[in-house]
Amino acid sequence: MEFTVKHSLPGRIRVGYDKSKVSRRQAALAHSLLSVQEGMTDVSVNYTTASFLIYYDKEKLSEKYIKAYFMALSDKYLNNAEMLESVEEPVEQESLLFDLAMMTVMHYAKQLLPLPVRMLMQVYSLAPRILKGICRAASGEPFKSEVLDAAAISMALITGDNKTASNINFLLNIGDTIEEFTKKKSYSDLADRLLSQNDQVQLVQGDSEKTVPLKAVKKGDLLAVRTGNVIPVDGTVIRGEGLVNQASITGEPLAVEKRAGNSVFAGTLVQEGELFVEVRATGSQTKVQNILTMIDNSQQLKVSSQVRSERLADSLVKYNFLLSLTTFLFTRNMTKVMATLMVDYSCAMKLASPIAVLSAMKEAAENGIIVKGGKFLEDASKADTVVFDKTGTLTEAAPKLSRIIAFGGRTESDVLAVAACLEEHFAHPIATAIVKAAEVRGILHPERHAKVEYVVAHGIATSLDGKKLVIGSRHFVFDDEKVKKPDELGKIQKDALDNGESLLYLAEEKEIIGIFAVNDPVREDAPDIIRKLHQSGITSCVMITGDDEGAARNAAGIAGIDHYISRALPEDKFNYIEEQKKKGRTVIMIGDGINDAPALAAADTGIAMGECADITGETADIILSSKDGLEGLYKTRILGRRLMQKIESGNRGIVAVNTSFMLLGLFGIISPSVAAVLHNASTVAFSIKAMEPLLDS
Repeated sequence: MEFTVKHSLPGRIRVGYDKSKVSRRQAALAHSLLSVQEGMTDVSVNYTTASFLIYYDKEKLSEKYIKAYFMALSDKYLNNAEMLESVEEPVEQESLLFDLAMMTVMHYAKQLLPLPVRMLMQVYSLAPRILKGICRAASGEPFKSEVLDAAAISMALITGDNKTASNINFLLNIGDTIEEFTKKKSYSDLADRLLSQNDQVQLVQGDSEKTVPLKAVKKGDLLAVRTGNVIPVDGTVIRGEGLVNQASITGEPLAVEKRAGNSVFAGTLVQEGELFVEVRATGSQTKVQNILTMIDNSQQLKVSSQVRSERLADSLVKYNFLLSLTTFLFTRNMTKVMATLMVDYSCAMKLASPIAVLSAMKEAAENGIIVKGGKFLEDASKADTVVFDKTGTLTEAAPKLSRIIAFGGRTESDVLAVAACLEEHFAHPIATAIVKAAEVRGILHPERHAKVEYVVAHGIATSLDGKKLVIGSRHFVFDDEKVKKPDELGKIQKDALDNGESLLYLAEEKEIIGIFAVNDPVREDAPDIIRKLHQSGITSCVMITGDDEGAARNAAGIAGIDHYISRALPEDKFNYIEEQKKKGRTVIMIGDGINDAPALAAADTGIAMGECADITGETADIILSSKDGLEGLYKTRILGRRLMQKIESGNRGIVAVNTSFMLLGLFGIISPSVAAVLHNASTVAFSIKAMEPLLDS
């Protein structure tokens, strides 16, 4: 097997392969194996052009290494039957041109057949469409496009014009094929875009774990899933124990205990514990099914403009019949009657509107925004109130050291070095802020202390040069460890409260030697985004947080929030949203924590930040990318507003264009066949227009 470099730039390489020698399944296996390699940041495969596109960290890898890896793949892995069995066979893409060409050949080739055979084929071809129209009418739905089509074909047959009947049916079949392809293409494009979000999972390899994209997971791989995480695959628990919430699949409200030998399913949540799961279905395959289910559900969540389009399309059909009847009464010209029946508003309206919604959802995904239904874009566009969580939403959830107060003649650098020496062993956000501050200042803090004792939710105790050190909260340092309070403590604490800071206390031998003020800064884009939201029609931006008054007031002031509520419990957020909805307001709630889930569910549109808890992402209607911060919130609103405008303007255009076709047929300027061609062409044109991007590039 030969792989050749097609194009190469630092950090990016395209590698081609020979489709006659490398099967689609082998290419899929290569893609899976490449995706888990250290230093390869993104790997994609195009089965049509037979090439891999690889983005890599040029600090870790080189083109030479990647070539060597492909050679190793060729020699050892791609003919391994067991490994090939572990990947899904990629599906061949449908070809619209091929399908249309075959339909055209079959339509004209049958003219060469003997007359009896042609007659049988015509009956076989026309009967389903005529019967469908009859069934529609008999079921109490006489004003549907299928009834119009059946009427046009039937009239042609009654008048003895079999050729026109056959041509009309052929053109209708062409139109149906194009419409179906267009809709499926929109559907699959959205699924592909959502799949490219690159979900990460913990792959267990021996005694170590590695973070890899879900799409790289194969059947038989072992994944670690822990408290608060959604199980990404269908599989079997190999070891570990946990409580799994299966409500998303079974509807059971109570978590079920899972241990070795039990089956688990993608989309369920590990409520408590740790599970090591052997993959039964490939990760990407399971994710595909979840995505397709989400899109299926999303199409049930129609925007009101889409619903109005469908109702309008159905209501206009009766005017088609009325026009045809009037034409017949005044002209007795069956050709003109058939021409008016060949044009309706239903096809374009019922196709363009859902395609516009799917296209908007795809464009949202391209901007890192996952939307679970067009309805939520519409609700976001109509909202007049936005409720923000604070930590991780308005702020970065990455505390930073803002100032140091040193005591006992020590310098800031001295006490920061000691604090960093103690805190570097712990992953708490405030500990991270202390260690980072020391790194930024170039302060070295070699380990010289004895064993560190960590007291959960309180602090750290240890000894250094024979002296006892403690660092932690006010309660731990002053109440538990009985450290003497400095005279200026009250003022320091008041200043911290006013500035929205948290305080960390460092003491040596019962004496305070340093106090560290840490804050969680407001996102840089927050004031600008809130200003834009106000300009877009949002009348009230509210922040609800469990933080103290000072921290809440400080963050709200910087961000430009209209109103804030501090020291709030999760139920307070939920109750506030319910109150606003009772007042007739349309509410967006945006948050990232587990405690935000009830409020997200209560809001008209629940939006989760990218680095949210899994249960929060499951509850939310829209999920934003962590990369763009709050910008995604504003993009969501603009997408929703422009989607509504696109659907409404599209409907006006459809009515105008198809009415003109009807008039042309009425006055005998175009034949029924030409009317059918123009009608189908306009339907496709409006569908293509519905795919146009909504956001400015």
